[in-house]
Amino acid sequence: MKSTWGCVLAAVGAIVLVAIIIAVSLVGIYNGLVSKSQGVDAQWSQVETQYQRRYDLIPNLVNSVKGMMTQEQTVFLAIAEARTKYGAAQTVNEKAVAAGQVETALGRLLAIMENYPDLKSSQNVTQLMDELAGTENRISVERKRFNDLTRDYNTQVKTFPTNMLAGMFGFSEKQYFQSVTGSDTPPKVEF
Repeated sequence: MKSTWGCVLAAVGAIVLVAIIIAVSLVGIYNGLVSKSQGVDAQWSQVETQYQRRYDLIPNLVNSVKGMMTQEQTVFLAIAEARTKYGAAQTVNEKAVAAGQVETALGRLLAIMENYPDLKSSQNVTQLMDELAGTENRISVERKRFNDLTRDYNTQVKTFPTNMLAGMFGFSEKQYFQSVTGSDTPPKVEF
C-alpha cells in the first residue's frame, strides 16, 4: 500500500511541477509581450516628441524667412496647412501622413533658400535652418528605432508558441512607420 501511495504522490507532484512550469512560462511570455508592446508605444512617443519640436520650430523659421521673402507665399501657405493637419491628426497613421506633408513643404522651402544668398546669410535663418536640420535627423533616428522595436514585437507576436498566446491575450501586430506616397520624389521649386 505504501508503494501505491508513493506512486500517487509522485504522479501528483509531477503534475503540479509541470503545471507550475507551464504557468511560469505563460506569465513570462505574457510579460514579454507587454514589455515589447510598451516599448513600441514609448518609442512612438519619442517620434512624436521630435515632431512636436519640428512643429514648434516651423513658425520661427517661416517668420524669419517670410520677412525677407514675400514672393513665395505658396510655400508658406503649404507649410502652414501641413502644420495644421499635423496638429489635428489623431492616429499614428494620420500623424505619419501629416508629417510627410510637413516634410514636403519644408523641402520646398529649403530648395528656395538655396537660391537666395541674402536669405542664407541671415544669422537667424541660418540658426533656424541648423535647428531644423538637427530636428529632421532626430526624427529619422527615432523613426528607425520605432520600426526596429515594432519589428521585434511583431516577430515575437508571430513566432510559435507565443503566437497562440498573443491571440488569446489580445496582442496583435503593430504598424510600421511608412513614409507617405511620393516622399521619395524631391520637391520641385519653380520661380
